[in-house]
Amino acid sequence: MASNDKSVDDSLYPIAVLIDELKNEDVQLRLNSIKKLSTIALALGEERTRSELIPFLTETIYDEDEVLLALADQLGNFTSLVGGPDYAMYLIPPLESLATVEETVVRDKAVESLRTVAAEHSAQDLEIHVVPTLQRLVSGDWFTSRTSACGLFSVCYPRVSQPVKAELRANFRKLCQDETPMVRRAAASKLGEFAKVVEIEYLKSDLIPNFVQLAQDDQDSVRLLAVEACVSIAQLLPQEDVEHLVLPTLRQCASDSSWRVRYMVAEKFVDLQKAVGPEITRVDLVPAFQYLLKDAEAEVRAAVATKVKDFCANLDKGNQVQIIMTSILPYVRDLVSDPNPHVKSALASVIMGLSPMLGAYNTVEHLLPLFLIQLKDECPEVRLNIISNLDCVNDVIGIQQLSQSLLPAIVELAEDSKWRVRLAIIEYMPALAGQLGQEFFDQKLRGLCMGWLNDHVYAIREAATLNMKKLVEQFGSQWAEQAIIPMILVMSRNKNYLHRMTCLFCLNMLAEVCGTDITTKLLLPTVLLLASDPVANVRFNVAKSLQKMSPYLESSVIDTQVKPTLEKLNSDVDVDVKHFASEAMAGIAAAFVLIANLT
Repeated sequence: MASNDKSVDDSLYPIAVLIDELKNEDVQLRLNSIKKLSTIALALGEERTRSELIPFLTETIYDEDEVLLALADQLGNFTSLVGGPDYAMYLIPPLESLATVEETVVRDKAVESLRTVAAEHSAQDLEIHVVPTLQRLVSGDWFTSRTSACGLFSVCYPRVSQPVKAELRANFRKLCQDETPMVRRAAASKLGEFAKVVEIEYLKSDLIPNFVQLAQDDQDSVRLLAVEACVSIAQLLPQEDVEHLVLPTLRQCASDSSWRVRYMVAEKFVDLQKAVGPEITRVDLVPAFQYLLKDAEAEVRAAVATKVKDFCANLDKGNQVQIIMTSILPYVRDLVSDPNPHVKSALASVIMGLSPMLGAYNTVEHLLPLFLIQLKDECPEVRLNIISNLDCVNDVIGIQQLSQSLLPAIVELAEDSKWRVRLAIIEYMPALAGQLGQEFFDQKLRGLCMGWLNDHVYAIREAATLNMKKLVEQFGSQWAEQAIIPMILVMSRNKNYLHRMTCLFCLNMLAEVCGTDITTKLLLPTVLLLASDPVANVRFNVAKSLQKMSPYLESSVIDTQVKPTLEKLNSDVDVDVKHFASEAMAGIAAAFVLIANLT
Protein backbone atom coordinates (compact mmCIF):
# COMPACT_ATOMS: atom_id res chain seq x y z
CA MET A 1 0.00 0.00 0.00
CA ALA A 2 2.85 2.31 0.92
CA SER A 3 4.50 1.71 -2.46
CA ASN A 4 1.23 2.67 -4.21
CA ASP A 5 1.11 5.92 -2.23
CA LYS A 6 4.72 6.60 -3.20
CA SER A 7 3.98 6.09 -6.91
CA VAL A 8 0.99 8.46 -6.63
CA ASP A 9 3.23 11.02 -4.90
CA ASP A 10 5.83 10.65 -7.67
CA SER A 11 3.20 11.15 -10.38
CA LEU A 12 1.93 14.27 -8.61
CA TYR A 13 5.43 15.69 -8.23
CA PRO A 14 5.64 17.45 -11.64
CA ILE A 15 2.33 19.28 -11.16
CA ALA A 16 3.38 20.16 -7.59
CA VAL A 17 6.64 21.68 -8.86
CA LEU A 18 4.74 23.60 -11.53
CA ILE A 19 2.23 24.98 -9.00
CA ASP A 20 5.06 25.99 -6.65
CA GLU A 21 7.00 27.74 -9.39
CA LEU A 22 3.90 29.42 -10.85
CA LYS A 23 3.16 30.88 -7.43
CA ASN A 24 6.75 31.97 -6.87
CA GLU A 25 7.34 35.69 -6.47
CA ASP A 26 10.24 35.55 -8.94
CA VAL A 27 8.89 36.31 -12.44
CA GLN A 28 11.81 34.47 -14.05
CA LEU A 29 10.95 31.25 -12.17
CA ARG A 30 7.32 31.50 -13.26
CA LEU A 31 8.46 32.15 -16.84
CA ASN A 32 10.80 29.14 -16.77
CA SER A 33 7.97 26.99 -15.44
CA ILE A 34 5.67 28.03 -18.29
CA LYS A 35 8.40 27.31 -20.84
CA LYS A 36 8.68 23.76 -19.40
CA LEU A 37 4.94 23.09 -19.78
CA SER A 38 5.42 20.55 -22.58
CA THR A 39 7.84 18.54 -20.42
CA ILE A 40 5.38 18.60 -17.51
CA ALA A 41 2.50 17.59 -19.82
CA LEU A 42 4.52 14.63 -21.09
CA ALA A 43 5.22 13.57 -17.49
CA LEU A 44 1.55 13.83 -16.57
CA GLY A 45 0.24 12.07 -19.68
CA GLU A 46 -2.58 13.13 -22.00
CA GLU A 47 -5.50 12.43 -19.67
CA ARG A 48 -4.11 14.24 -16.63
CA THR A 49 -2.96 17.12 -18.84
CA ARG A 50 -6.58 17.51 -19.94
CA SER A 51 -8.15 17.00 -16.52
CA GLU A 52 -5.62 18.75 -14.24
CA LEU A 53 -3.02 20.85 -16.03
CA ILE A 54 -5.26 22.74 -18.49
CA PRO A 55 -7.94 23.61 -15.85
CA PHE A 56 -5.20 24.77 -13.49
CA LEU A 57 -3.72 27.02 -16.19
CA THR A 58 -7.16 28.37 -17.09
CA GLU A 59 -7.88 29.31 -13.47
CA THR A 60 -4.53 31.00 -12.85
CA ILE A 61 -4.37 33.30 -15.87
CA TYR A 62 -3.40 36.41 -13.99
CA ASP A 63 0.28 37.22 -14.25
CA GLU A 64 3.01 39.37 -15.77
CA ASP A 65 2.63 39.93 -19.51
CA GLU A 66 5.81 38.08 -20.43
CA VAL A 67 4.58 34.97 -18.56
CA LEU A 68 1.19 35.15 -20.28
CA LEU A 69 2.90 35.62 -23.66
CA ALA A 70 4.97 32.47 -23.09
CA LEU A 71 1.81 30.57 -22.04
CA ALA A 72 -0.12 31.68 -25.15
CA ASP A 73 2.82 30.57 -27.31
CA GLN A 74 3.12 27.15 -25.58
CA LEU A 75 -0.59 26.33 -25.84
CA GLY A 76 -0.53 26.70 -29.62
CA ASN A 77 1.69 23.60 -29.80
CA PHE A 78 -0.20 21.58 -27.19
CA THR A 79 -2.68 19.62 -29.35
CA SER A 80 -0.58 16.43 -29.43
CA LEU A 81 -0.02 16.68 -25.64
CA VAL A 82 -3.75 16.63 -24.82
CA GLY A 83 -4.45 13.62 -27.05
CA GLY A 84 -4.47 14.96 -30.63
CA PRO A 85 -7.13 16.79 -32.73
CA ASP A 86 -10.04 14.93 -31.09
CA TYR A 87 -9.22 16.66 -27.80
CA ALA A 88 -8.04 20.04 -29.15
CA MET A 89 -11.14 21.68 -27.68
CA TYR A 90 -9.57 21.43 -24.20
CA LEU A 91 -7.08 24.13 -25.22
CA ILE A 92 -9.77 26.67 -26.10
CA PRO A 93 -10.74 27.90 -22.56
CA PRO A 94 -7.22 29.08 -21.52
CA LEU A 95 -6.59 30.60 -24.95
CA GLU A 96 -9.97 32.35 -24.89
CA SER A 97 -9.05 33.92 -21.54
CA LEU A 98 -5.65 34.99 -22.89
CA ALA A 99 -7.36 36.53 -25.94
CA THR A 100 -9.16 38.98 -23.64
CA VAL A 101 -6.21 40.37 -21.66
CA GLU A 102 -5.21 44.01 -21.93
CA GLU A 103 -1.69 43.58 -23.37
CA THR A 104 -1.82 43.54 -27.20
CA VAL A 105 1.13 41.20 -27.81
CA VAL A 106 -0.41 38.57 -25.48
CA ARG A 107 -3.78 38.81 -27.25
CA ASP A 108 -2.14 38.56 -30.67
CA LYS A 109 -0.18 35.46 -29.65
CA ALA A 110 -3.32 33.91 -28.12
CA VAL A 111 -5.26 34.52 -31.37
CA GLU A 112 -2.38 33.05 -33.37
CA SER A 113 -2.49 29.91 -31.18
CA LEU A 114 -6.31 29.79 -31.36
CA ARG A 115 -6.07 29.84 -35.16
CA THR A 116 -3.58 26.96 -35.06
CA VAL A 117 -5.76 24.94 -32.67
CA ALA A 118 -8.96 25.75 -34.61
CA ALA A 119 -7.39 24.46 -37.84
CA GLU A 120 -6.75 21.12 -36.08
CA HIS A 121 -10.45 20.67 -35.16
CA SER A 122 -12.73 18.57 -37.32
CA ALA A 123 -15.52 20.51 -39.08
CA GLN A 124 -18.05 19.22 -36.55
CA ASP A 125 -15.93 20.12 -33.51
CA LEU A 126 -15.23 23.52 -35.07
CA GLU A 127 -18.97 24.36 -34.98
CA ILE A 128 -19.45 22.88 -31.51
CA HIS A 129 -16.41 24.42 -29.77
CA VAL A 130 -14.62 27.13 -31.79
CA VAL A 131 -17.58 29.05 -33.27
CA PRO A 132 -19.26 29.55 -29.83
CA THR A 133 -15.88 30.84 -28.57
CA LEU A 134 -15.77 33.29 -31.46
CA GLN A 135 -19.33 34.42 -30.71
CA ARG A 136 -18.52 34.93 -27.03
CA LEU A 137 -15.52 37.05 -28.00
CA VAL A 138 -17.66 39.10 -30.43
CA SER A 139 -20.21 39.88 -27.70
CA GLY A 140 -17.62 40.51 -24.96
CA ASP A 141 -18.02 43.64 -22.82
CA TRP A 142 -14.40 44.71 -23.22
CA PHE A 143 -12.99 45.83 -26.55
CA THR A 144 -10.06 43.43 -26.04
CA SER A 145 -12.17 40.33 -26.66
CA ARG A 146 -13.86 41.91 -29.70
CA THR A 147 -10.52 42.83 -31.30
CA SER A 148 -9.30 39.25 -30.81
CA ALA A 149 -12.48 37.88 -32.41
CA CYS A 150 -11.58 39.57 -35.72
CA GLY A 151 -8.64 37.20 -36.25
CA LEU A 152 -10.73 34.00 -36.07
CA PHE A 153 -13.30 34.54 -38.85
CA SER A 154 -11.13 33.50 -41.79
CA VAL A 155 -10.07 30.23 -40.14
CA CYS A 156 -13.62 29.22 -39.15
CA TYR A 157 -15.66 30.37 -42.16
CA PRO A 158 -14.58 27.90 -44.91
CA ARG A 159 -15.44 24.77 -42.86
CA VAL A 160 -18.82 25.55 -41.32
CA SER A 161 -22.42 25.10 -42.56
CA GLN A 162 -24.32 27.79 -44.51
CA PRO A 163 -26.45 28.98 -41.53
CA VAL A 164 -23.31 29.36 -39.39
CA LYS A 165 -21.59 31.20 -42.27
CA ALA A 166 -24.48 33.69 -42.31
CA GLU A 167 -24.05 34.21 -38.56
CA LEU A 168 -20.31 34.79 -38.96
CA ARG A 169 -20.87 37.40 -41.69
CA ALA A 170 -23.40 39.15 -39.43
CA ASN A 171 -20.94 39.06 -36.53
CA PHE A 172 -18.17 40.52 -38.68
CA ARG A 173 -20.49 43.32 -39.83
CA LYS A 174 -21.25 44.02 -36.15
CA LEU A 175 -17.51 44.39 -35.44
CA CYS A 176 -17.03 46.70 -38.44
CA GLN A 177 -19.69 48.97 -36.89
CA ASP A 178 -18.38 48.71 -33.32
CA GLU A 179 -18.34 51.91 -31.30
CA THR A 180 -14.70 51.39 -30.27
CA PRO A 181 -12.08 52.49 -32.85
CA MET A 182 -9.68 49.70 -31.78
CA VAL A 183 -12.26 47.08 -32.73
CA ARG A 184 -13.01 48.71 -36.09
CA ARG A 185 -9.24 48.89 -36.69
CA ALA A 186 -8.89 45.16 -35.98
CA ALA A 187 -11.84 44.41 -38.30
CA ALA A 188 -10.30 46.55 -41.07
CA SER A 189 -6.95 44.76 -40.71
CA LYS A 190 -8.64 41.34 -41.12
CA LEU A 191 -11.13 42.36 -43.83
CA GLY A 192 -8.89 41.42 -46.76
CA GLU A 193 -8.07 38.05 -45.20
CA PHE A 194 -11.78 37.32 -44.57
CA ALA A 195 -12.71 38.44 -48.10
CA LYS A 196 -10.50 35.69 -49.55
CA VAL A 197 -12.59 32.90 -47.96
CA VAL A 198 -16.09 34.39 -48.45
CA GLU A 199 -18.13 33.40 -51.52
CA ILE A 200 -18.12 36.04 -54.29
CA GLU A 201 -21.84 36.87 -53.97
CA TYR A 202 -21.52 37.49 -50.22
CA LEU A 203 -18.32 39.42 -50.81
CA LYS A 204 -20.35 41.84 -52.91
CA SER A 205 -23.48 41.90 -50.74
CA ASP A 206 -21.96 41.79 -47.23
CA LEU A 207 -18.25 42.65 -47.16
CA ILE A 208 -18.05 45.46 -49.75
CA PRO A 209 -20.50 47.62 -47.73
CA ASN A 210 -18.31 46.96 -44.66
CA PHE A 211 -15.24 47.98 -46.67
CA VAL A 212 -16.88 51.21 -47.89
CA GLN A 213 -17.97 52.05 -44.36
CA LEU A 214 -14.49 51.44 -42.88
CA ALA A 215 -12.86 53.52 -45.64
CA GLN A 216 -15.09 56.45 -44.55
CA ASP A 217 -14.46 55.96 -40.81
CA ASP A 218 -13.82 59.08 -38.77
CA GLN A 219 -10.52 57.57 -37.49
CA ASP A 220 -7.64 57.70 -40.00
CA SER A 221 -6.05 54.64 -38.34
CA VAL A 222 -9.10 52.65 -39.49
CA ARG A 223 -9.22 54.19 -42.97
CA LEU A 224 -5.57 53.41 -43.74
CA LEU A 225 -6.12 49.72 -42.91
CA ALA A 226 -9.07 49.68 -45.30
CA VAL A 227 -6.59 50.52 -48.08
CA GLU A 228 -4.86 47.16 -47.52
CA ALA A 229 -8.22 45.40 -47.76
CA CYS A 230 -8.83 47.28 -51.01
CA VAL A 231 -5.98 45.36 -52.69
CA SER A 232 -7.32 41.95 -51.61
CA ILE A 233 -10.89 42.78 -52.66
CA ALA A 234 -9.82 44.16 -56.05
CA GLN A 235 -7.88 40.95 -56.75
CA LEU A 236 -11.00 38.85 -56.08
CA LEU A 237 -13.54 40.78 -58.18
CA PRO A 238 -14.03 40.84 -61.97
CA GLN A 239 -12.97 44.08 -63.71
CA GLU A 240 -16.49 45.49 -64.14
CA ASP A 241 -17.24 45.00 -60.42
CA VAL A 242 -13.93 46.61 -59.42
CA GLU A 243 -14.92 49.69 -61.39
CA HIS A 244 -18.18 50.41 -59.59
CA LEU A 245 -17.61 48.69 -56.20
CA VAL A 246 -13.97 49.51 -55.34
CA LEU A 247 -12.75 52.44 -57.42
CA PRO A 248 -14.93 55.18 -55.88
CA THR A 249 -13.53 54.29 -52.44
CA LEU A 250 -9.98 54.10 -53.80
CA ARG A 251 -10.27 57.58 -55.34
CA GLN A 252 -11.53 58.88 -52.04
CA CYS A 253 -8.58 57.30 -50.14
CA ALA A 254 -6.04 58.79 -52.58
CA SER A 255 -7.30 62.28 -51.73
CA ASP A 256 -8.01 61.59 -48.05
CA SER A 257 -7.56 64.47 -45.61
CA SER A 258 -5.10 62.38 -43.56
CA TRP A 259 -1.57 62.05 -44.96
CA ARG A 260 -1.23 58.62 -43.32
CA VAL A 261 -4.08 57.25 -45.46
CA ARG A 262 -2.57 58.77 -48.61
CA TYR A 263 0.82 57.31 -47.57
CA MET A 264 -0.75 53.85 -47.36
CA VAL A 265 -2.30 54.31 -50.82
CA ALA A 266 1.17 55.26 -52.14
CA GLU A 267 2.74 52.20 -50.46
CA LYS A 268 0.13 49.84 -51.98
CA PHE A 269 -0.15 51.60 -55.35
CA VAL A 270 1.63 49.00 -57.50
CA ASP A 271 -0.33 46.16 -55.85
CA LEU A 272 -3.54 48.06 -56.60
CA GLN A 273 -2.39 48.64 -60.18
CA LYS A 274 -1.81 44.90 -60.72
CA ALA A 275 -5.19 44.09 -59.17
CA VAL A 276 -7.29 46.47 -61.29
CA GLY A 277 -5.66 45.89 -64.70
CA PRO A 278 -4.34 48.20 -67.46
CA GLU A 279 -7.55 49.93 -68.56
CA ILE A 280 -8.61 51.10 -65.09
CA THR A 281 -4.95 52.04 -64.44
CA ARG A 282 -4.91 54.30 -67.51
CA VAL A 283 -8.22 55.98 -66.75
CA ASP A 284 -8.22 56.17 -62.95
CA LEU A 285 -4.88 55.29 -61.39
CA VAL A 286 -2.66 57.54 -63.53
CA PRO A 287 -4.49 60.70 -62.32
CA ALA A 288 -4.35 59.38 -58.73
CA PHE A 289 -0.61 58.73 -59.14
CA GLN A 290 -0.09 62.29 -60.38
CA TYR A 291 -2.05 63.61 -57.41
CA LEU A 292 0.18 61.71 -54.97
CA LEU A 293 3.39 62.83 -56.73
CA LYS A 294 2.51 66.42 -55.92
CA ASP A 295 1.14 65.68 -52.44
CA ALA A 296 1.66 68.36 -49.79
CA GLU A 297 3.34 65.87 -47.40
CA ALA A 298 6.96 64.88 -48.08
CA GLU A 299 6.41 61.37 -46.61
CA VAL A 300 3.70 60.70 -49.21
CA ARG A 301 5.80 62.06 -52.07
CA ALA A 302 8.78 59.95 -50.96
CA ALA A 303 6.62 56.80 -50.73
CA VAL A 304 5.09 57.27 -54.18
CA ALA A 305 8.45 58.30 -55.69
CA THR A 306 9.85 54.83 -54.87
CA LYS A 307 6.98 53.35 -56.93
CA VAL A 308 7.65 55.36 -60.12
CA LYS A 309 9.69 52.65 -61.85
CA ASP A 310 7.39 49.74 -60.94
CA PHE A 311 4.23 51.70 -61.75
CA CYS A 312 5.59 52.64 -65.18
CA ALA A 313 6.84 49.08 -65.82
CA ASN A 314 3.31 47.72 -65.25
CA LEU A 315 1.61 50.13 -67.64
CA ASP A 316 0.07 48.70 -70.80
CA LYS A 317 2.99 48.15 -73.23
CA GLY A 318 0.98 49.58 -76.15
CA ASN A 319 0.93 53.12 -74.77
CA GLN A 320 3.55 52.86 -72.00
CA VAL A 321 5.99 55.42 -73.47
CA GLN A 322 3.23 57.92 -74.24
CA ILE A 323 1.77 57.73 -70.70
CA ILE A 324 5.23 58.10 -69.09
CA MET A 325 6.22 61.03 -71.30
CA THR A 326 2.96 62.97 -71.03
CA SER A 327 1.54 62.00 -67.63
CA ILE A 328 4.41 60.89 -65.35
CA LEU A 329 7.65 62.62 -66.43
CA PRO A 330 6.44 66.22 -65.91
CA TYR A 331 5.68 65.38 -62.26
CA VAL A 332 8.96 63.48 -61.87
CA ARG A 333 10.80 66.54 -63.17
CA ASP A 334 9.35 68.59 -60.30
CA LEU A 335 10.43 65.99 -57.73
CA VAL A 336 14.05 66.16 -58.92
CA SER A 337 14.29 69.59 -57.30
CA ASP A 338 11.98 68.79 -54.36
CA PRO A 339 12.88 70.70 -51.17
CA ASN A 340 12.90 67.46 -49.13
CA PRO A 341 16.09 65.32 -49.41
CA HIS A 342 14.22 62.06 -48.64
CA VAL A 343 11.94 62.63 -51.64
CA LYS A 344 14.89 63.32 -53.95
CA SER A 345 16.77 60.30 -52.62
CA ALA A 346 13.73 58.02 -53.07
CA LEU A 347 13.32 59.20 -56.66
CA ALA A 348 17.05 58.88 -57.43
CA SER A 349 16.94 55.22 -56.37
CA VAL A 350 14.44 54.34 -59.15
CA ILE A 351 14.54 57.04 -61.85
CA MET A 352 17.34 55.35 -63.82
CA GLY A 353 15.01 52.38 -64.30
CA LEU A 354 12.89 54.48 -66.68
CA SER A 355 15.67 54.44 -69.32
CA PRO A 356 15.01 50.93 -70.69
CA MET A 357 11.30 51.77 -71.02
CA LEU A 358 11.81 55.10 -72.79
CA GLY A 359 14.65 54.09 -75.14
CA ALA A 360 17.85 55.87 -76.18
CA TYR A 361 16.40 59.06 -77.71
CA ASN A 362 14.03 59.90 -74.83
CA THR A 363 16.72 59.04 -72.27
CA VAL A 364 19.23 61.44 -73.84
CA GLU A 365 16.67 64.18 -74.43
CA HIS A 366 14.61 64.02 -71.25
CA LEU A 367 16.23 61.85 -68.56
CA LEU A 368 19.92 62.78 -68.79
CA PRO A 369 19.29 66.44 -67.85
CA LEU A 370 17.49 65.19 -64.72
CA PHE A 371 20.35 62.81 -63.87
CA LEU A 372 22.82 65.71 -64.16
CA ILE A 373 20.79 67.79 -61.70
CA GLN A 374 20.70 64.86 -59.27
CA LEU A 375 24.44 64.20 -59.64
CA LYS A 376 25.09 67.75 -58.44
CA ASP A 377 22.57 67.55 -55.60
CA GLU A 378 23.85 68.64 -52.19
CA CYS A 379 22.46 65.45 -50.60
CA PRO A 380 25.01 62.59 -50.83
CA GLU A 381 22.26 59.93 -50.81
CA VAL A 382 20.85 61.37 -54.04
CA ARG A 383 24.27 61.31 -55.75
CA LEU A 384 24.96 57.78 -54.53
CA ASN A 385 21.63 56.46 -55.80
CA ILE A 386 22.29 57.90 -59.26
CA ILE A 387 25.86 56.59 -59.48
CA SER A 388 24.82 53.17 -58.16
CA ASN A 389 22.31 52.69 -60.96
CA LEU A 390 24.28 54.00 -63.96
CA ASP A 391 24.34 50.53 -65.53
CA CYS A 392 20.60 50.88 -66.43
CA VAL A 393 21.39 53.93 -68.54
CA ASN A 394 24.65 52.48 -69.88
CA ASP A 395 22.73 49.52 -71.35
CA VAL A 396 20.38 51.90 -73.18
CA ILE A 397 22.56 54.73 -74.48
CA GLY A 398 26.05 53.19 -74.43
CA ILE A 399 29.21 54.14 -72.60
CA GLN A 400 30.25 56.81 -75.09
CA GLN A 401 27.10 58.87 -74.71
CA LEU A 402 27.12 58.33 -70.96
CA SER A 403 30.70 59.53 -70.61
CA GLN A 404 30.02 62.65 -72.66
CA SER A 405 27.00 63.63 -70.59
CA LEU A 406 27.52 62.45 -67.01
CA LEU A 407 31.27 62.03 -66.66
CA PRO A 408 32.05 65.76 -66.64
CA ALA A 409 29.68 66.15 -63.69
CA ILE A 410 31.39 63.29 -61.83
CA VAL A 411 34.85 64.79 -62.50
CA GLU A 412 33.62 68.19 -61.35
CA LEU A 413 32.44 66.68 -58.06
CA ALA A 414 35.72 64.76 -57.69
CA GLU A 415 37.62 68.05 -57.82
CA ASP A 416 35.15 70.05 -55.71
CA SER A 417 36.64 72.58 -53.29
CA LYS A 418 34.66 71.05 -50.41
CA TRP A 419 36.55 67.99 -49.19
CA ARG A 420 33.36 66.23 -48.02
CA VAL A 421 32.04 66.30 -51.60
CA ARG A 422 35.31 64.79 -52.85
CA LEU A 423 35.08 62.16 -50.12
CA ALA A 424 31.56 61.19 -51.21
CA ILE A 425 32.69 60.63 -54.82
CA ILE A 426 35.64 58.48 -53.67
CA GLU A 427 33.24 56.24 -51.78
CA TYR A 428 31.13 55.76 -54.92
CA MET A 429 34.12 55.11 -57.20
CA PRO A 430 34.35 51.28 -56.83
CA ALA A 431 30.65 50.94 -57.74
CA LEU A 432 31.12 53.31 -60.66
CA ALA A 433 34.23 51.45 -61.86
CA GLY A 434 32.37 48.14 -61.76
CA GLN A 435 29.58 49.52 -63.93
CA LEU A 436 31.75 51.34 -66.46
CA GLY A 437 34.38 48.61 -66.93
CA GLN A 438 38.17 48.49 -66.70
CA GLU A 439 39.01 50.00 -70.09
CA PHE A 440 36.78 53.04 -69.58
CA PHE A 441 38.01 53.46 -66.00
CA ASP A 442 41.67 53.44 -67.10
CA GLN A 443 40.99 56.07 -69.75
CA LYS A 444 38.81 58.46 -67.79
CA LEU A 445 38.94 57.89 -64.03
CA ARG A 446 42.24 56.29 -62.99
CA GLY A 447 44.02 59.66 -62.98
CA LEU A 448 41.42 61.04 -60.58
CA CYS A 449 41.92 58.14 -58.18
CA MET A 450 45.68 58.61 -58.19
CA GLY A 451 45.27 62.37 -57.67
CA TRP A 452 43.28 61.78 -54.47
CA LEU A 453 46.31 60.02 -52.95
CA ASN A 454 48.10 63.40 -53.00
CA ASP A 455 45.16 65.43 -51.63
CA HIS A 456 46.00 67.96 -48.91
CA VAL A 457 43.22 66.57 -46.63
CA TYR A 458 44.16 63.43 -44.68
CA ALA A 459 40.59 62.00 -44.76
CA ILE A 460 40.71 62.09 -48.57
CA ARG A 461 44.11 60.36 -48.72
CA GLU A 462 42.89 57.71 -46.29
CA ALA A 463 39.70 57.07 -48.31
CA ALA A 464 41.75 56.99 -51.53
CA THR A 465 43.95 54.16 -50.18
CA LEU A 466 40.87 52.11 -49.30
CA ASN A 467 39.49 52.93 -52.74
CA MET A 468 42.64 51.44 -54.31
CA LYS A 469 42.09 48.18 -52.45
CA LYS A 470 38.45 47.99 -53.62
CA LEU A 471 39.48 48.71 -57.21
CA VAL A 472 41.99 45.84 -57.12
CA GLU A 473 39.24 43.58 -55.75
CA GLN A 474 37.15 44.70 -58.73
CA PHE A 475 39.76 44.44 -61.53
CA GLY A 476 42.29 41.92 -60.15
CA SER A 477 45.94 41.88 -59.05
CA GLN A 478 47.28 41.68 -62.62
CA TRP A 479 45.61 45.02 -63.40
CA ALA A 480 47.08 46.45 -60.19
CA GLU A 481 50.59 45.30 -61.17
CA GLN A 482 50.40 47.06 -64.52
CA ALA A 483 48.15 50.06 -63.87
CA ILE A 484 48.55 51.43 -60.36
CA ILE A 485 51.43 49.86 -58.40
CA PRO A 486 54.17 51.58 -60.51
CA MET A 487 52.48 54.97 -59.93
CA ILE A 488 52.17 54.32 -56.17
CA LEU A 489 55.84 53.27 -55.87
CA VAL A 490 56.90 56.60 -57.40
CA MET A 491 55.33 58.32 -54.36
CA SER A 492 57.98 56.72 -52.13
CA ARG A 493 60.51 59.17 -53.61
CA ASN A 494 58.36 62.28 -53.13
CA LYS A 495 60.01 65.12 -51.19
CA ASN A 496 56.91 65.55 -48.99
CA TYR A 497 57.03 62.94 -46.21
CA LEU A 498 53.20 62.86 -46.07
CA HIS A 499 53.14 61.45 -49.60
CA ARG A 500 55.73 58.84 -48.63
CA MET A 501 53.49 57.83 -45.73
CA THR A 502 50.48 57.62 -48.05
CA CYS A 503 52.58 55.31 -50.24
CA LEU A 504 53.09 53.04 -47.19
CA PHE A 505 49.39 53.04 -46.33
CA CYS A 506 48.57 52.09 -49.91
CA LEU A 507 51.07 49.25 -49.94
CA ASN A 508 49.53 47.91 -46.70
CA MET A 509 46.10 47.84 -48.31
CA LEU A 510 47.31 46.33 -51.57
CA ALA A 511 49.19 43.52 -49.79
CA GLU A 512 45.80 42.23 -48.57
CA VAL A 513 44.49 41.76 -52.13
CA CYS A 514 47.53 41.33 -54.40
CA GLY A 515 48.83 37.98 -53.15
CA THR A 516 52.23 36.75 -51.96
CA ASP A 517 54.13 37.06 -55.27
CA ILE A 518 53.33 40.72 -55.97
CA THR A 519 53.74 41.66 -52.29
CA THR A 520 57.22 40.06 -52.15
CA LYS A 521 58.51 41.26 -55.54
CA LEU A 522 56.98 44.75 -55.82
CA LEU A 523 55.63 46.03 -52.52
CA LEU A 524 58.10 44.79 -49.90
CA PRO A 525 61.32 46.28 -51.47
CA THR A 526 59.85 49.80 -51.32
CA VAL A 527 58.80 49.36 -47.68
CA LEU A 528 62.28 48.15 -46.77
CA LEU A 529 63.82 51.11 -48.61
CA LEU A 530 61.73 53.55 -46.55
CA ALA A 531 63.17 52.03 -43.33
CA SER A 532 66.10 54.42 -43.87
CA ASP A 533 63.85 57.48 -44.33
CA PRO A 534 65.11 60.63 -42.56
CA VAL A 535 61.64 61.27 -41.01
CA ALA A 536 60.86 59.24 -37.87
CA ASN A 537 57.11 59.13 -38.64
CA VAL A 538 57.86 57.32 -41.89
CA ARG A 539 60.23 54.86 -40.17
CA PHE A 540 57.80 53.83 -37.45
CA ASN A 541 55.08 53.40 -40.10
CA VAL A 542 57.49 51.06 -41.89
CA ALA A 543 57.57 48.92 -38.71
CA LYS A 544 53.76 48.88 -38.60
CA SER A 545 53.59 48.09 -42.33
CA LEU A 546 55.97 45.14 -42.03
CA GLN A 547 53.80 43.64 -39.29
CA LYS A 548 50.67 44.07 -41.43
CA MET A 549 52.34 42.57 -44.49
CA SER A 550 53.87 39.58 -42.69
CA PRO A 551 50.79 37.29 -43.08
CA TYR A 552 51.17 37.64 -46.87
CA LEU A 553 54.90 36.80 -46.95
CA GLU A 554 56.78 33.49 -46.94
CA SER A 555 58.53 32.66 -43.66
CA SER A 556 61.92 32.63 -45.44
CA VAL A 557 61.33 36.22 -46.64
CA ILE A 558 60.38 37.27 -43.09
CA ASP A 559 63.55 35.71 -41.70
CA THR A 560 65.93 37.14 -44.32
CA GLN A 561 64.40 40.57 -45.04
CA VAL A 562 61.73 41.63 -42.53
CA LYS A 563 63.35 40.65 -39.22
CA PRO A 564 66.77 42.25 -39.94
CA THR A 565 65.01 45.51 -40.86
CA LEU A 566 62.90 45.45 -37.69
CA GLU A 567 66.00 44.72 -35.57
CA LYS A 568 67.69 47.74 -37.12
CA LEU A 569 64.62 49.90 -36.38
CA ASN A 570 64.53 48.52 -32.83
CA SER A 571 67.85 50.23 -32.17
CA ASP A 572 66.71 53.52 -33.77
CA VAL A 573 67.48 56.80 -32.03
CA ASP A 574 63.77 57.73 -32.00
CA VAL A 575 61.78 56.26 -29.10
CA ASP A 576 58.55 55.87 -31.13
CA VAL A 577 60.35 53.99 -33.92
CA LYS A 578 61.87 51.62 -31.32
CA HIS A 579 58.47 51.10 -29.71
CA PHE A 580 56.66 50.17 -32.94
CA ALA A 581 59.57 48.02 -34.17
CA SER A 582 59.49 46.09 -30.87
CA GLU A 583 55.69 45.72 -31.16
CA ALA A 584 55.99 44.46 -34.75
CA MET A 585 58.63 41.89 -33.82
CA ALA A 586 56.47 40.61 -30.93
CA GLY A 587 53.37 40.49 -33.16
CA ILE A 588 55.14 38.52 -35.91
CA ALA A 589 56.61 36.09 -33.36
CA ALA A 590 53.17 35.54 -31.77
CA ALA A 591 51.65 34.85 -35.20
CA PHE A 592 54.37 32.24 -35.88
CA VAL A 593 53.66 30.50 -32.55
CA LEU A 594 49.91 30.45 -33.29
CA ILE A 595 50.48 28.93 -36.76
CA ALA A 596 52.84 26.32 -35.27
CA ASN A 597 50.22 25.34 -32.67
CA LEU A 598 47.50 25.04 -35.30
CA THR A 599 49.63 22.81 -37.51
